[in-house]
Amino acid sequence: MKLYYTPGASSLVPHIVLCELGLPYELEKVDLKRHTLEGGGDYYNVNPKGYVPTLQLNDGQRLSEGGAIALFLAEKLPEVGLLPSNGSLERFRVLEWLFFVSSELHKEVGQLFNPKLTPEWKAAVLATIERRLAYVDKALTGQDYLTGSRFSVADAYLFTVLGWMAPLDIDLEPWPALCAFHKRVAARPAVQKAMRAEGLTG
Repeated sequence: MKLYYTPGASSLVPHIVLCELGLPYELEKVDLKRHTLEGGGDYYNVNPKGYVPTLQLNDGQRLSEGGAIALFLAEKLPEVGLLPSNGSLERFRVLEWLFFVSSELHKEVGQLFNPKLTPEWKAAVLATIERRLAYVDKALTGQDYLTGSRFSVADAYLFTVLGWMAPLDIDLEPWPALCAFHKRVAARPAVQKAMRAEGLTG
């Protein structure tokens, strides 16, 4: 398999999952400003949407959208436990968080990277993000991960989005459970491996 990625972008989610699962994979770096591949070529020929991630399977098929790729990969080795068993309420709790992070956090935070953002628009977006972060902080209080004591694909997604806060000058200190979560996930060996590969550590 080959993962098309941009350092620190949402492609970090399936990258972390790949490392947690110990599956073999290749990386292909994408320049999102120019939509070009590090090895040469137009990224639009890989993914017409123009953004990462894209996972190319061994048979040549491609899958996009970070959450979908993470779920696809987690299903390959269910014994690792990144996604609870099919049909269980625990599984849908993970999906509930995965969808929340994708739609309510990722999309809101992503607006702050828009160079056309007006001060008024930015203030409104930041207010929404703060409410979302407060909600997640409360949910994490007293537990290690979003659904309890076990790391899941949803936690990989939340960790990735939280990693965008510092570049955006959003201080996580008001939310101690979120800060503790971010440090806890960052210390996981698989997460360290993915971040080293993307040049995000040290």
